[in-house]
Amino acid sequence: MARETLTREKVLDAALAFVDQHGVAALSMRKLAAELGVEAMSLYNHVRNKGDLLDGLVARMFEAVPVPDPAAPWDVRIRRLAEGLYAQFRRHPAVLRTLVAEEANPRSPGALKVIDSMLGALLDAGLDDTEAVRAYRSLTGLTFGAALTEETGLAGTPLDRAEPVDDWFRRMATPSETPNLHRLLPVLTDADCRQDFETQLDLLISALGTRN
Repeated sequence: MARETLTREKVLDAALAFVDQHGVAALSMRKLAAELGVEAMSLYNHVRNKGDLLDGLVARMFEAVPVPDPAAPWDVRIRRLAEGLYAQFRRHPAVLRTLVAEEANPRSPGALKVIDSMLGALLDAGLDDTEAVRAYRSLTGLTFGAALTEETGLAGTPLDRAEPVDDWFRRMATPSETPNLHRLLPVLTDADCRQDFETQLDLLISALGTRN
């Protein structure tokens, strides 16, 4: 049986599955080639180097977000795009951390269409160019932050720490020294991150609607 033709998309999909299971730090061209059953050198016909590979993984997340009909109301488009990105970030948290650390960028025509669609919705909301860009940054920041918070827990949990950060906060927050934190800690450590994201997205979209 003839070997299936290798393409950039197949390379990126295999890399995405590898990173989901093992993390970005474990990814190498040699290991990826082994996953695909090819020689490492053959990968360079489809990705220039590891940096290009990481860019491709980020782009793959963006490309998986359906671009809404431009005839739909602007707020519906923004919600669908933000929720689509959030779902992808939650599905691929290791790649999200690479994106947030600015180690990779969504460089593909498909990824650009998602960004263009969100900017178009913001312009249709009546924002000027500067306001649209600021709102875009706010929306992506909200989406990145919400997905990371759900992944890492309260304030983030470094992988090399023996004590989970939520446990550390419970132990250290005292009524006398940090009364507000102590009072709200049960809510902070038992939050519904998805609901928080939806609430914050509602607030941001509502605020954008008042800009007209």
